[in-house]
Amino acid sequence: MAITIRTAVQADLPALLALYGELHPSDTPLPPDRAGQIWREITAQSGRTVLLAEVDGVPAGTLDCTVLPNLTRGGRPFMLVENVVVGASVRRLGVGRELLAAAVDRARSTNCYKVQLLSRLTRDEAHAFYESSGFRQIAAGFRRYLD
Repeated sequence: MAITIRTAVQADLPALLALYGELHPSDTPLPPDRAGQIWREITAQSGRTVLLAEVDGVPAGTLDCTVLPNLTRGGRPFMLVENVVVGASVRRLGVGRELLAAAVDRARSTNCYKVQLLSRLTRDEAHAFYESSGFRQIAAGFRRYLD
């Protein structure tokens, strides 16, 4: 089994949407035109990269990472990681670990001082995975969802 990580491109959009469907099954799927418009906005953002993991050439997981400029920590940026998902059929095979490692490598290469991600409180298995990947639960996270 070969796991490869690369930057996603527009042709990967259907695979990304399928993975996001596993992440948020109750979401209504985006119409293709709207998804394409959002994809163009994402790729136009400086510092933002959607990584795609493939297992033997088949899309298997993704994460969205953004390097954000910062006026503290000596001006060093930080990375925010969102929308981490690995397809159910390939979980526990190292795909998520490779994705996170690629994000951390990207953060190091851009001189980030930290990589930050949030996870719902009820996801004990995901939290154990993040801890085993070198992340530590050292801060309280707050969200305010807007309808």
